[in-house]
Amino acid sequence: MEDKNLPKVSIVTLTWNTTDVTIDFLKSLNQHCTYSNLEVIIVDNGSKANPETAFKAIYPSAIVIVNEKNLGFTGGNNVGIKAATGDFLFIVNNDTEFTPGLLEGLIEIFHKYPDAGIASPKFHYFYHKGTIEYAGYNTVNVLTGRNGMIGCAEKDDGQYNQIKTTNYAHGGGMMVPRKVIEDVGGLPEEFFIYYEEFDWCEQIKRKGYKVYYQPASLIYHKESMTTGKSSPFKTFYHTRNRILFMKRNMKLSNYLIFLGYFTLLTIPKNTVTFLLKGQKEHLKSFWKGILWHFNKNITFN
Repeated sequence: MEDKNLPKVSIVTLTWNTTDVTIDFLKSLNQHCTYSNLEVIIVDNGSKANPETAFKAIYPSAIVIVNEKNLGFTGGNNVGIKAATGDFLFIVNNDTEFTPGLLEGLIEIFHKYPDAGIASPKFHYFYHKGTIEYAGYNTVNVLTGRNGMIGCAEKDDGQYNQIKTTNYAHGGGMMVPRKVIEDVGGLPEEFFIYYEEFDWCEQIKRKGYKVYYQPASLIYHKESMTTGKSSPFKTFYHTRNRILFMKRNMKLSNYLIFLGYFTLLTIPKNTVTFLLKGQKEHLKSFWKGILWHFNKNITFN
């Protein structure tokens, strides 16, 4: 039963040719979501078949928005963000499974810490429950333009059970108050997919807010169900957006250091690796990701 005294939470999730995955997500909400003042918004990002009927059969109150084309993770979620009416928005991957108290724990962060601008739960791997995927993020390395998740692949023995500030939220599950989105804006659409949550967190931090990790909230993540764990698509956007993130968020001196590393080490290493492995499509995508910065009309296809 809905409790109007609770702040309203809008769950925003994206689906693209993953109807079965999203159905499992909705079943998880029915079984495990313990929060009552809720709206669920599913944005279909131009799938081959309209999945609205299938989603409504599982979760009748869901708001289903069907985009005419794939707007990417950023554009698709921004459609859902604009439609949301909640006091808090939980932007979450459809390849996740809720656990009881997930939303309550995240809302607690914003009640306890007035400087909180965005918060993520602890992530475990869905197929290896008890193994941590995310317990916060390390900062992006100035040299490499890469970073790592704190606790990743570690057995969860409670070693990361303290609330803390962290560098970035996990893009697979981020709670943001409406007032912060009104202040900062939605996800940066130029990224399309990958690195967008890092850039968004940097924008949020520049407005004086902090990023929090909430270990009392747990979510299970199937990981890369839409794009696949390794694909030319990922190679293109990871390459393109790695450079784009550094350009937008680093001091000029640090950006130049990164460019030197990328030019002298990353480009030769990746080029040779893709050639030796016979991964011609990856090689093509890697170079397209670089050349996009000289000609922004270049696309993945």
